Amino acid sequence: MADEKILVVIDPTGAKQPAVDRAADLAESLSFDLELFICYYDPDIAAGRISTLWIDKPAREQLMSILEKLAEDLAAPLRERGLNVSVDVVWDHPLDEGILRKVLASRPWMVVKDTHHHNVLRRTILSNTDWSLIRQCPAPLLLVKLDPDFVSRKICAAIDPRHEHDKPAELDDAIFRMAKTLADATGGELHVVHTFAVRAEPVGLEAPPVGKISEAVAQEHSRAFFGFLSTRPVPAANAHLLEGVAHEQLVQFTAKEAIGIIVMGAVSRRALGRIFIGSTAERVLDRLPCDLLIVKPERIRSAIAAAI
Repeated sequence: MADEKILVVIDPTGAKQPAVDRAADLAESLSFDLELFICYYDPDIAAGRISTLWIDKPAREQLMSILEKLAEDLAAPLRERGLNVSVDVVWDHPLDEGILRKVLASRPWMVVKDTHHHNVLRRTILSNTDWSLIRQCPAPLLLVKLDPDFVSRKICAAIDPRHEHDKPAELDDAIFRMAKTLADATGGELHVVHTFAVRAEPVGLEAPPVGKISEAVAQEHSRAFFGFLSTRPVPAANAHLLEGVAHEQLVQFTAKEAIGIIVMGAVSRRALGRIFIGSTAERVLDRLPCDLLIVKPERIRSAIAAAI
């Protein structure tokens, strides 16, 4: 796998680059190459409203030189660590489309991008670019939320073995394989989680008691969950079957277990243009306290790449 590459989207306005730190650690663990990518555009410069910045040189050329130096400065210490690092700086917009064009041209094993925490709301706010990439990026997408100083080697696969959100069976396998690959490479702990909620149904005269319905549903999910794990063994303590609303349970679980990365799946419902995580998971993405890795089934990845 030495020819595989991780593509890192750099935020040139950021004081810290947690995505670079996280991607470098993964690239080192996996013996992969690393590419640092900056996509930038200034409408004033593009429209000719700014001709130069502070020297007698075209503004766009000056700006690109500054960004190239930034990328090279970030690459230098990584190369000293022994990583094979390339850089690419492009003038393109909108940002999500520029990133997607780069992904299609570069075909990386994974795309890594940071996403910002809003201190007032005490939660992460995913940008429109993040959502667009979640839906359209054909490569696995790692959204880095955690402070680069936080280290957790717990990797968790969030699966849906009963496929209640139109998730194809192969997606759970892709989620698990990705989580296991990362855990094995980093020497981390592999966890698997599945959440389910029992919907309250009207009880008629001949309907079974709600308690029995709840027990039956729990047994169905338990059979599906542990059936999935029967051929993919993980330590019993690392298999988590949680009853409750997913967007509440996953947030509590990842915080309590100090999960570093949770791996989730994106699927397509009805049309390729509507790629989503599932109604409950879409509600949880902003709230998860850990890094988030989105994977898609191979057939959807291929369809996206062909459509872009």
